[in-house]
Amino acid sequence: MNQPEQPPQEGFKLPSWRKVLLTFLILGAAGFLIWYFFDIVAFFFIAGVLSIIGHPIVERLDKLRIGKFRLPHTFNAFLALLTMIIVLAACILIVVPIVVDQAKVISKIDVEQVALTYDEPLSELEEELIRYGLLREGQTIDQTVSEQVVAIMNYVDISVILPKAMNLAGMLFVGVFAVLFMTFFFLKEDRLFFNGILLFVPVKYKDEAINILYKSKRLLTRYFVGLVIEIVAMITLITTGGLILGIDNAFLVGCMGGIMNIIPYLGPLIGGTLGALLVATTHLGADFYTQLLPMVGGIVAVFAISNMIDNMILQPVIYSNSVLAHPIEIFIVIMMAGSLAGIAGMIFAIPAYTVLRIVAREFLSRSEIVRRLTRQLS
Repeated sequence: MNQPEQPPQEGFKLPSWRKVLLTFLILGAAGFLIWYFFDIVAFFFIAGVLSIIGHPIVERLDKLRIGKFRLPHTFNAFLALLTMIIVLAACILIVVPIVVDQAKVISKIDVEQVALTYDEPLSELEEELIRYGLLREGQTIDQTVSEQVVAIMNYVDISVILPKAMNLAGMLFVGVFAVLFMTFFFLKEDRLFFNGILLFVPVKYKDEAINILYKSKRLLTRYFVGLVIEIVAMITLITTGGLILGIDNAFLVGCMGGIMNIIPYLGPLIGGTLGALLVATTHLGADFYTQLLPMVGGIVAVFAISNMIDNMILQPVIYSNSVLAHPIEIFIVIMMAGSLAGIAGMIFAIPAYTVLRIVAREFLSRSEIVRRLTRQLS
């Protein structure tokens, strides 16, 4: 009995060179447009992040009822945006007067008296720096600082900086308006931000893209809300420690420490250094060994203890549980991003890695390494 002929099996076909070329042209054109209109793209994504942070507020307000009356969704979106603006404005109004007062205190410092007060410790420091080759023989710290200041002033051209500063101010005004405008509509229309992204997705990948956007929104919402909680917690911890030590402007030191904590791993070191410098400049008239040194050491200890609490309690919840990744995995990603793009790369490493994991799970789920890296994603 004759067997029916089997249809010939088609092997794997490589895409034609025309398709490959077209793909590269499209990607190149997209990259050029993003680069050329980088400001607009940046405003768009900043508004998207703010809408992700504000959506929980809108959802809570939508569920709120006064008898049978419910607030309109549009009004809830406006109220959520207004809440974020008020919180940011309140922080600025609290911090700016403290910074101004600090500047006034520094401007009234008697430099000659300070030099006499700290002449002995500075001489000892100079000897140590000369011993380790960081200063030349006969060179002093004040001479080195003066040379650096003069070099910076010679490098700075006011005629160039002033127009740039004015352009920056104008761009900042336009940027703030654009971000607030887009954020309101992203809050009002939940899918508007995602629909804007879907416009650039081919039709055959729409379902996968929708799934990616849904999961990204869920994880990034948890991450950004957790990050805000971490900043507030760090400001509270550092400020409380500073108040216990009797440090002036403890809240300003706490704000600097909390905001710098946005930079993973490196932020606490930068914040602690700035905090120590701020405490030192505030109490320059104090005795170096009996007053200033213990105070600076105390604020450094406060930063160290706060950072330990952050590393053991706050970060595992935010970085591990919110984005569902192992702490070592997060550490490696942040270090790689820092090597590629510096501090900006470290700040955006976790959100970008979260989205990349979701994309990889959706399109490369057959890969063993992708399965292992994304096994916690549901």
